[in-house]
Formats: sequence, structure tokens, C-alpha cells
Amino acid sequence: MTRKSNVFYAVLIALASVVTGMVLASRLDLTPSSLARTLNVPAANSSPITGPIDATTFRTIAHEAGPSVVSIRVQGRRPVQAGLEDFFGIPIQPGQSPRGGRRMPQPDDQDREQLVQGAGSGFIIDKTGYILTNNHVVEDADTIEVQLSSMDEFSWLPAKLVGRDTLTDTALIQLTRLPDGGITEAKFGDSSQIQPGDWVMAIGNPFQLSNTVTVGVVSAVGRPYQAASGRWEDMIQTDAAINRGNSGGPLLNIRGEVVGINTMIITDQGSGNVGVGFAVPINRVRDLLPSLREGKVTRGRIGVSVLRTPMSKEDAEDLGLPRPMGAVVSGFSASSSAKAAGVKLNDVIVEFNGKPVKDNNDLVDIVTATTPGSTVPVKLIRDKKTITLNVKVDELDLAAESSNIARAEPRSAPREAPKATGGFGMTIQELGPRERQQLQVPAGRGGAVVVDVQPFGAAGQSGIGAGDVILSVQGVDVKNADAVSAALDAVPSGRSARIVVWRQGEEVLVPVRKR
Repeated sequence: MTRKSNVFYAVLIALASVVTGMVLASRLDLTPSSLARTLNVPAANSSPITGPIDATTFRTIAHEAGPSVVSIRVQGRRPVQAGLEDFFGIPIQPGQSPRGGRRMPQPDDQDREQLVQGAGSGFIIDKTGYILTNNHVVEDADTIEVQLSSMDEFSWLPAKLVGRDTLTDTALIQLTRLPDGGITEAKFGDSSQIQPGDWVMAIGNPFQLSNTVTVGVVSAVGRPYQAASGRWEDMIQTDAAINRGNSGGPLLNIRGEVVGINTMIITDQGSGNVGVGFAVPINRVRDLLPSLREGKVTRGRIGVSVLRTPMSKEDAEDLGLPRPMGAVVSGFSASSSAKAAGVKLNDVIVEFNGKPVKDNNDLVDIVTATTPGSTVPVKLIRDKKTITLNVKVDELDLAAESSNIARAEPRSAPREAPKATGGFGMTIQELGPRERQQLQVPAGRGGAVVVDVQPFGAAGQSGIGAGDVILSVQGVDVKNADAVSAALDAVPSGRSARIVVWRQGEEVLVPVRKR
């Protein structure tokens, strides 16, 4: 074989390899290399928002930001719920009469599935087709399709899920085929600048009416919202109209910059807007983008619960603090690394890994941002003294936390007659052997069991309920109902009693302000 022949066959083999690779990529639905580069995290504009609002302000925002907003539709499958279909095979909705009578459960129901369709909104954040939306829009979707504002109602682009986060209800998807005319990226603002009264605009796909624009103001910031995992997230509240299908769309400031992802509403009209909508602050999501791009958000955990109520000056004085600061430990989760390191109920964590802790939310943010597996110093105040402990940071497992919440047994109250107490709106009873066994209270612990609370009383409003067993008041263990009554009577009106209760197998700190 000649040298020319060798060169010819080498080139032929190389070409065949390229063609084969292209065929395999098309068969396996692999993302083209032009779409696979690293995601560029959008820069946030933190300059002050100033200037007047005129007749063209909102028109300009809609014109400039609208092309970055997309409509999303998804399809998935879920198991058929036996007995919830009529004889035509149509699922029976709550309050709906079945046509032709109710279909009886069939032996093969557990193997049957029904097609589920959904719709939502999103916005483009990168030229390579990355799009932010809500996790609940694309969760469990088999197929995801995206429609740009420039496309007709029959044209859709395929997309794939890249990463999602249940805690912030955020998901990152990517177009697997880009349009010929290119795409428009959204601009990011600084959600920490947003204040109540600021003008905002929502753009989305409510009721599948693409690129619908609504305008309102920020109603509140830092509004706590309990996520599916049981943890709390601070949200932006707005009265800009948000409806079903707006989920995942942007909330924009008057410069047309994204300051939040529209996520949920509170309504008394089914799925209609009543002016109470919520958006995830974009700063929080922006910090997660590199992790979402990798497909998994990793967070730290030390296994403590902290009080959600703000600390007052009187509380700070009782705890030996110069001012309201830090996070008060109110409970521990299973296998808590903080508890193993020596942290106790009613400790006030004032510094974590060298960073000062301003309040309860600040501690949560610092801990979740800490790399799992590291051991860090934790400075706390206990009995008005400063203590430093070394605590190992574990990895947060939101699925496990949600499972534990779902398995939690309801508290059961004893049936004997209550004994009234004053000032706190609750009644207590001596902890007898039957109640101790029923509520699984450790031997030698517990002074009284709560048997009733007034619905709008101090104890009830603070979260104490029937079946809670009072273990200590103001840091002092109580052994019987008389000791509990005496300790509560000694608390001045207007001050908080720091009550530790036994609840569902755990000690929980509950501060109750005496009225």
C-alpha cells in the first residue's frame, strides 16, 4: 500500500468517525457543544434606583424585558388514583359529579397512569438557552417545551431540565435547540434594594395568555413562607396581579431588571388573584445558579431549630445580650451535630465560623452556605456567659426532612380535667403515669402537661398546644404542676417566659409573652 493510500484511508476513517458521532448525538439527544459551555451568572445592577416615572416608563419595561420572558408547557404521567374516575375514564375532580356513575376500582389500577399537562412561565438568562423558572412548573415532567414571545402559538422549542431546588422552588432548564433569530437575555437587579411601596411589573403566561403584563407595588419584603420541606424562606410580597400560569415569570423593577421569580399567591377565589402574590428574591436564586448548572444544590446543616419570632430588647436583657442579636436555639433534629457538640436549648448563637449572626434568618443563611464536612467554631451565649464550641457541618437533605415531617404523629392530649393557670391562656395538669407513657416523656422529666389552650391566648399564639409537656421555665426545671404555676406567676406581664416543652419525642423552646 502506498503512502498516498495510507493518507486517503486515514482521512476516510476520520470522516466516518465524525459522521458516526453526529448520528449518535442525534439519537441520544445530546446537547450540541455550542450549548454545553459554562453558564455565565448574570451581573446584578446594584446602583440606586432613582428618577421619575412618566407615561412611557412601563411601556418601555414591557418592550425591553418582554422578549426575555417565555411560556413553558410540560407533560408528565402519574399513577391513576383507584376509584376516582367515572365510567368514561375521566378523573373525578373534588365537588364534581361523575358522568355515567362512579367507576369502581379495578385490579390493574395500580399499573395504570394518566397524562398530566401543565403550563407556566420563565425567563432567559444566557445566550445559550438557559432559562429560570419554578421547580413546581417542571417537576416530574417527561417533556418540556418553550415558546418565545416572537413565536406563533403553534411553534415550540424543546428544552431539558438542568437542575432544580425545592427549597427556593427554583429550576434551571435549557433549550436543546436555539431559534434562528437568537434570544434575548433578562437583566438582573438587586433584590436587597427592594422596599415596600416600590413599583414592580410581572410578566408571564397566566391562563396560557402569553406575555401578559401586570403592574403593582411591593407590599412587603422578608415575608416568611414555609416551603415544602418545612423550612422557611423569605419572600417578596406584591399586589401586581399574579395568577395561575405566572409561576416562574419575572418580577421586574422600574429599570426592567429582574428582582424576583413569581412563585405563589394567596387567594379565596380558587386560582384567582386578590392582590397577594409572592416572589423569590433574585439575589437568593442568583447565588444558586452555579449549583443549579451542576444539577444539585448542596447546603450545610447543623440540626438546630431557631425561633422565628423577632427578639425584643427585654428578651435580649433576659439572655444577657447588649442588644437584640443572634439566633436562639429552640430545638434539635435527629442526629444533630450541634447537639452532639454540646449546644443546648436556649443558647444564643452570636457567631458562626467567624461571621457575626444578626438574627435567626442570618444564621440559617450562613449555615446553609457553609461547605458540608467542615468543622467550624460557633460562639454562643449561655446563662449570660460566652462559650465557643466546634461544630461539624453536615449536608442538608431536604427530602429526608420532608419525610420526617410527613411521618410526625399528631400530639394527643390527656383526657383528665384541666387545672387553670393565669396570664398565658392555657391550662395544665399534673403529669401522671398514664400521660407520661402515652407521651413518651423521659423518666424524671416533666412538671405538667398542657391540656387546653385559648385559641387567641398568648400560649396558643406562640405555638403551644394540648399534649405539650412543660419541662422548664426560664431555664429552671419544674417537677410538678405547682412548680410550673409558681414559675409562670413570677414572670412580669409584658415579658416573655422561655418555656421548654416535650413534643413528639423532642425538647422544644417556646417563648410566650405574658399578657
